[in-house]
Amino acid sequence: MAAHTDSWIDRFEGLARLPQDLRRTLTEGSQVVEVPAGTQIFAPGQSADNLLLLLDGTVRVQQKSDTGREVFLYRVHAGESCVLTTACMLAFEDYAADGIAETDVRAVAIPRATFDTLAAQSPVFREFIFTAYSRRITDLFSLIDDIVFQRMDVRLAARLLELADDGDTVNATHQVLANELGTAREVVSRTLSEFQRRGWVEQERGKVHLVGRAGLDRLARSAGER
Repeated sequence: MAAHTDSWIDRFEGLARLPQDLRRTLTEGSQVVEVPAGTQIFAPGQSADNLLLLLDGTVRVQQKSDTGREVFLYRVHAGESCVLTTACMLAFEDYAADGIAETDVRAVAIPRATFDTLAAQSPVFREFIFTAYSRRITDLFSLIDDIVFQRMDVRLAARLLELADDGDTVNATHQVLANELGTAREVVSRTLSEFQRRGWVEQERGKVHLVGRAGLDRLARSAGER
């Protein structure tokens, strides 16, 4: 069903400055879609036909190595767009990674025709897509820095705190955490056992309970003291 209101535009930093005629072009040329959790939104080799602007939920973007190991790249949260989709649409390239709906997702799908029209006509829209692109590229360079230079225990502590957010439980298997960090499951299992020995975590099947957040936080913050 096509979007009949432009109120969602104001949820995206930068788009609120679109003039009224281009707001109308954007809403009339887009659709609000709903995707259930677990859906593969895009896959390697597929063409990028729609830019998704997330209204609710999260999308995980990951890449699979030649050996079959999954490497987490980034998450798209509500109020954000997928920079990989933006890059593929701008360059007319196919996807080289997977996009998975981690939760139920509601998003605005902007088809290529509308995307191209706005990118050509609106400096505001161009600024919106390139600002998001720039921020995500910075994040990816940070990821590369972490993988190459950062100790695994420091990275795992930081990721557990991030995934738990304000709660005390991370709902993830050792394999999922390994995928998040681009390492082997055995490395994560060994590190979590050490965290448990220190009294920082307790483990059960598919879950990690953070019982010593202060210790994890000290370890995670030690990255900035290098």
